[in-house]
Amino acid sequence: MNGDLFFRLLRCLRGPKQSSMQNQREELQSHHDHMIKDLSSNFKDTTVKILLLGTAESGKTTIIKQMRILHINGFTDDERREKIPEIYQNIHDSIIQLVQQMGLLGLSFGSLTTERSANYILSLPADAPEYFNEEYCDHVMTLWNDVGIRACYDRSNEFPLLDSAKYFLDNFERICDVDYIPSTEDILHSRKVTTGISKISFRVPIPKSMGGGEQEFRMYDVGGQRDERNKWIQVFEGIQAVLFLISCSEFDQNLREDATQNRLQEALNLFRAVWQNRFLASAGLIVFLNKYDIMERKIRAGKHIVDYFPEFEDFSKRPQHKQSCFDESDWTKMFIKQKMMDITQEQFKRNSRNQCDYSSSERECYYHFTVATDTRCIRDVFSDVQQMILCENINGSGSTLF
Repeated sequence: MNGDLFFRLLRCLRGPKQSSMQNQREELQSHHDHMIKDLSSNFKDTTVKILLLGTAESGKTTIIKQMRILHINGFTDDERREKIPEIYQNIHDSIIQLVQQMGLLGLSFGSLTTERSANYILSLPADAPEYFNEEYCDHVMTLWNDVGIRACYDRSNEFPLLDSAKYFLDNFERICDVDYIPSTEDILHSRKVTTGISKISFRVPIPKSMGGGEQEFRMYDVGGQRDERNKWIQVFEGIQAVLFLISCSEFDQNLREDATQNRLQEALNLFRAVWQNRFLASAGLIVFLNKYDIMERKIRAGKHIVDYFPEFEDFSKRPQHKQSCFDESDWTKMFIKQKMMDITQEQFKRNSRNQCDYSSSERECYYHFTVATDTRCIRDVFSDVQQMILCENINGSGSTLF
């Protein structure tokens, strides 16, 4: 369990101070147990509303899918088949994007055969085929195995390419099978642009130490593109917790909608706006520093955050972090987290009616490094988040128990 959450829970669940007299201890403990039971029955009758926020492609929709896997028995075969067009489109978009970028990046194909496959792909419409026939599959596999296309992929931070492109192209032969049914992992890696607002409701067990039973959660997912963010305020009311997702891997990429803006910097700017928004002032804030697996892969491939955030050089020399940072990946993760922590300590500049009036010191923020496509990781992290939210419900009930 995350350290700061552990101490928070410890404070939440501890009993009254020990008395020197046995009967006082027993009486206070009985009172404590009675209060826990009353409080738990109150908050489990109320739906906990969680809002997912973050920039586009940060992993919000993948978290929704994980909640379905973990708490609503996953996907039926019919629902899996319904995902095939989405996965086909992801593959089709990815291979077209790679072929188109070859010339723009000054790269050459490895053979005349690959060039013919590239011409075939470029002759197709933007919409993916309804099914992948043998000809299409042969051309895509020829392209993905080409040294030029692989060199293009290595530079994919220079143009918009789905994070899942490599996953799907590496698994393309399996996906081409006529009897293909998407696996759970395929569904987690698939992407479709979120527009508007979607939600999922599910129930999770309440720990016996908090009274037992079940708690209903309702999680809202909203589009992260700039032109979608004006819809966010529609779901701010009654939100108990905000899960803010930020992609650690996007330090070397620019926005699809604004090629001049670094994606990580955009996410940090958005986090500041969310942290200071008065409509979310009473909501707990949890940050998922997501996609650190892709970040680590980039660093191994020779990408460095210092090339995009020069202040990283001074940060990496701080002695207080040397015991917890063993390599460049650790330093990069800690740097991004520190950037967010610094934002929570900033003095609010009241230049908007949406900003809070209170000091940031009155509020806490919790941080987790996550891989949204890893079900085990999300299970463990959400267990911590769930307990923190339930604990906050007890503490916010007005009781003098603690």
